[in-house]
Amino acid sequence: MNKTLKQTMFWSPRIAAILFVLFLSLFALDIFEMDLTVGETIVGLFIHLIPTILMTIAIVLAWRWEWVGTVVFAGWAIFYVLTAKGFPWTVYAIIAGLPFVIGIFFLFDWIYRKKIRAV
Repeated sequence: MNKTLKQTMFWSPRIAAILFVLFLSLFALDIFEMDLTVGETIVGLFIHLIPTILMTIAIVLAWRWEWVGTVVFAGWAIFYVLTAKGFPWTVYAIIAGLPFVIGIFFLFDWIYRKKIRAV
């Protein structure tokens, strides 16, 4: 396994996960369109950012233990498909498909961990 492939396999799931979390956090901005008090806005923003906070914790853990990223991101995708109803297929493809692919990236990183981390 050459150096470029090793670096790509190591960094791809991590960068993709960070970009997905940033994308997911954009949905919290709709709280500012509502006519709420400052306190209600803070509480609403926190509630909207709970998935982002949980995914950020998952990224921190998956940085060291790739299997955590596999379980959390693939689990998120399956959970979302099973619980979210009434959306067009494109929403499922983005909100569930992307984390499922990220989970697969972490799976490959976990499987080939010794080869990737070998000097």
